[in-house]
Amino acid sequence: MIAERVAAVRERIARAAERALRSPAEVKLVAVSKTHPAEAVRAAFAAGVRDFGENRVQEAEPKIAATPDLVAAGACWHLVGHLQSNKARRAAALFGLVQSIDSLELALRLARAGEESGRTLRGLVEVDLAGEAAKFGLPEGELVPALQTLRGRAGLRLEGLMLLPPFLEDKDALRPFFRRLRALRDRALGEGLLASGELSMGMSHDFEAAVEEGATMVRVGTAIFGDRLAAA
Repeated sequence: MIAERVAAVRERIARAAERALRSPAEVKLVAVSKTHPAEAVRAAFAAGVRDFGENRVQEAEPKIAATPDLVAAGACWHLVGHLQSNKARRAAALFGLVQSIDSLELALRLARAGEESGRTLRGLVEVDLAGEAAKFGLPEGELVPALQTLRGRAGLRLEGLMLLPPFLEDKDALRPFFRRLRALRDRALGEGLLASGELSMGMSHDFEAAVEEGATMVRVGTAIFGDRLAAA
């Protein structure tokens, strides 16, 4: 079942990319496995998925510990949920990429954790474009000053931006958010503030529109693993 869902999602990504005159190879599929067991991750890996997303450090920790062979074989774990600053060191040790860097304070803590461990952590800056009180993200006006502060900082390599837009049934209503994030990415790249141009935007209900608007990563959970299970 998971293999069939992975194939269906990849086909949808490919069609969306082709509509935008892009190569499907430009879009990385991140399978968000939150609330699902390590066995589901193994099934997705067997179906060709190599990037997996988790929302919480405490849930990811035992799951990552149970799948070291997958990491050795090329899997990469992404943190896609809000990270409390006091868990920065644990996150830096667990994840290959932290997508949800939503404050300058958190970025500095992650950079220090990377420096102390002698490695460079890869990260994306989460930007808040909708101003929703229940969600996290760096306000748009604070993005460039924060990136300027972080430029050249050892221990943290900022590779792009991430977005969690409002949930809207009308997918086209989300396109302005995707386009704004892309414009912010382009500006930051032009000013030398990002190491690369990753754009993580789009989830199960809207990833095709996100691909058409330039996403380089899509975070897909329910379309691959099914409905969420009881929280771990």
